[in-house]
Amino acid sequence: MRGRGRGDSVRIVSKVKVGIVGANGYSGEELCGILSRHPYAEVVSVTSRQHAGKRVGAVLPRFARAGTFGELTFSEPAMEGLLGAGAEFFFLALPHGLASEFALPLLAAGKRVVDLSADFRLRDADIFEEFYGEAHPAPEMLAEAVYGLPELHRARICGAKLVASAGCYPTSILLPLVPLLRAGLIEVSGIAVSSASGVSGAGRKADVTLLYAECNESLRAYGLPKHRHLSEIEQELSAAAGERVVITFVPHLAPMTRGIHTTIFAGLKDGVAIAAIREALDAAYAEEVFVRVGEALPDTRHVAGTNFCDIAVRFDERAGRLILLSAEDNLVKGAAGQAVQNFNLMAGFPETTGLL
Repeated sequence: MRGRGRGDSVRIVSKVKVGIVGANGYSGEELCGILSRHPYAEVVSVTSRQHAGKRVGAVLPRFARAGTFGELTFSEPAMEGLLGAGAEFFFLALPHGLASEFALPLLAAGKRVVDLSADFRLRDADIFEEFYGEAHPAPEMLAEAVYGLPELHRARICGAKLVASAGCYPTSILLPLVPLLRAGLIEVSGIAVSSASGVSGAGRKADVTLLYAECNESLRAYGLPKHRHLSEIEQELSAAAGERVVITFVPHLAPMTRGIHTTIFAGLKDGVAIAAIREALDAAYAEEVFVRVGEALPDTRHVAGTNFCDIAVRFDERAGRLILLSAEDNLVKGAAGQAVQNFNLMAGFPETTGLL
């Protein structure tokens, strides 16, 4: 049998076979690392157009002695080969627009899919087109996909066939804000967010702006005033508040490889004490293993390589503004780790499996 608890003991009859489509990017490589150690998952297929025919351990030396996983061979992402590998679950670590080309036939074949791209995170195809500059490739699937942030949508994720793992910036913003909006403790207008991400968040690609000499000892804003992640952030914030929420969001590229640090500014509703904010966050995450609400100011070095998101609260009495802070690893809780957390829920494993 397979249990569904967050940390319950579980008896596994056999491992679940999984496939990774797009294993050569930063998130894909992180996913390989987590799944290669996962006690209840057996990776049977890894794809990479660039490295097709090469052993995983030869291309990614960190897996050279990772047992049978390191001996796997990268394959072309052809549907016939994917279906023939016998996987029950597939992780799509692909750019937006491309993931849907694989998700649709895999779902039609009865497979279950965890998508790390943005293809299925939004419920409105028009908003997708507005933010991504192209028509949605499979609008009929948006109502079926479940937004993959376990702390917010755990019950729906468990039974889902298609889970769209939440983005890295949105995770760092939604986890502090959603409980407060649900409780009606903060003003829905005037919310402003400043985030800084490690360079790996831009993906593994040839881009002059991402060269070491361009990023080292440099901090710069980008993607404003309408970063693509705003679409899913505002979608989830609006759902939590029960009314439309529009925020100001300014992301920055920080001179570090991994990690996201987010600072959020919001106004308290009349009569709300700062103590109520901390109480609401404590209540929301008291049973959540991967969200840590504490007194210390979040620091990316304390979450690097983990699936944790750290949150802290401060109140600026002089300005009358609430300050929420969070930190996470953009490649783990913001990508691969969250994808595996979703997979654990879908497969009925303890949620922390392979992540602690």
